[in-house]
Amino acid sequence: MDELDFSAEIAALRSTFADIRSVIGVERLTEEIAKLSEQAGAPDLWDDTEKAQKVTSALSHRQSELAKINSIQSRLDDLEIMVELANDEADADAAAEARTELVSIQKTLGELEVQTLLNGEFDDHPAIITIRAGAGGVDASDFADMLLRMYLRWAEQHDFPSKVLDTSYAEEAGIKSATIEIDAPYAFGTLSVEAGTHRLVRMSPFNSAGKRQTSFAAVEVIPLIESAGEIEVPESDIRVDVFRSSGPGGQSVNTTDSAVRLTHIPTGLVVSMQNEKSQIQNRAAAMRVLQSRLLILQREQEAAQKKELAGNITASWGDQMRSYVLAPYQMVKDLRTDYEVNNPSNVFDGDLDGFINAGIKWRKSAKD
Repeated sequence: MDELDFSAEIAALRSTFADIRSVIGVERLTEEIAKLSEQAGAPDLWDDTEKAQKVTSALSHRQSELAKINSIQSRLDDLEIMVELANDEADADAAAEARTELVSIQKTLGELEVQTLLNGEFDDHPAIITIRAGAGGVDASDFADMLLRMYLRWAEQHDFPSKVLDTSYAEEAGIKSATIEIDAPYAFGTLSVEAGTHRLVRMSPFNSAGKRQTSFAAVEVIPLIESAGEIEVPESDIRVDVFRSSGPGGQSVNTTDSAVRLTHIPTGLVVSMQNEKSQIQNRAAAMRVLQSRLLILQREQEAAQKKELAGNITASWGDQMRSYVLAPYQMVKDLRTDYEVNNPSNVFDGDLDGFINAGIKWRKSAKD
């Protein structure tokens, strides 16, 4: 067996890791964990359930981030030992294991390095994703449903908590729209590059002639901002509609009017919620998202940057940012970064990291 020599690679990884630790701010992260741990240990913490959930969630997120950083340090040390043992014993299996671990560490550091580019005002917040079917009829509704599953699978693969806040089902198949929350550190900064118009090209399963069909869906991503409660929304500015939650084909899910739709009259913003069982819970969740949207709108107006966070997404020809082609060939391509893969099935199953990382780097270079 040829002797392994990963000294240059390991040195490069240690250098990159040192830069990442500096940017992330391990000392600051440790201080935040200590402060949150003290709050989480308060005997009256659960007197306010909502506050308790925020504290424990924030603590869990930061502990996970610190554990990931600490594990890399340990893995780099262990990798050097693995290489040494493989060379001493001329063990081909140990050498293969060392190579696999090297690639794995490189991938993990690459993901963390991309995270250091997420330094926008709201990048570290949870994300609210809204998916809307665009041009393309039934195929567009089905495509929107495919994108909904794709983002939920992406969150699941990363162990990020996610939940569907609202779904409006289409008559024949798929969905008209859906809103989901992904509660993870840097979820907004990470997923904000997914905002835009997505295009699907395939042989339509809804066309008896089997013709190729092009359809569109719009993806909007906004941060969920806890401080959005500072935005005061007078009751006179809101129209509240209540209705029964429904499933595919209009089948009733609830026998009570628990779903809530809030319309902000001055701006025309509409937020619907039907995930929770009670009308009170759905109204509170809808108000939280509405306040986040209003805060973003306010910041956009102040900065005169109408499209920076959510954008004006029309979901039609001419402005698509990514194409998913299933016929006559197999390819998913991001039209901004030129990143592409030839396995759409994996992408629709949540394999989005390559597109997301390329998008974050593209956005950074575009701003520089």
